[in-house]
Amino acid sequence: MAQDSHASLRQHLVELLTGGHAHATFEDAIKGLPLKLHGTKPANFPHSAWMILEHLRIAQWDILEFSRNAKHESPKWPEGYWPKTDAPPTASAWTKSVEQFQSDLKAMQELVKNPKTDLFAKIPWGDGQTILREALLVADHNAYHIAQLVDLRRLLGAWK
Repeated sequence: MAQDSHASLRQHLVELLTGGHAHATFEDAIKGLPLKLHGTKPANFPHSAWMILEHLRIAQWDILEFSRNAKHESPKWPEGYWPKTDAPPTASAWTKSVEQFQSDLKAMQELVKNPKTDLFAKIPWGDGQTILREALLVADHNAYHIAQLVDLRRLLGAWK
């Protein structure tokens, strides 16, 4: 079996997707957030935790599916990337969204880790994107909105 010459790059990408080296992880940002605050918007802040969580989930799912599925159709921008309500519609919706976000993040990590994945090849159904670019996009987008969750929690007095 041939040695994967990009094993180190793959590992760095997985660590970047996991987060936590230079900022809070997704798990840190949502851990212990009281249910009553899931739909609360702080003063002068445009989003609730639910809105950010759903945006993270939807955008990450879209990038993952684009990366691995030629038939994938992205949601309409921008309205398809944000929930329609400030608060989760049901008590279980928050948990379901968290689990889906984590599952899709793991799937992106697995795609990156797979030595059969050519990180540098153009995605045939794209317009110049590569798996490397899409993984970096997920990491960057997630880091931005995870930081928003931390700021939101600070504004609500719910951050350690």
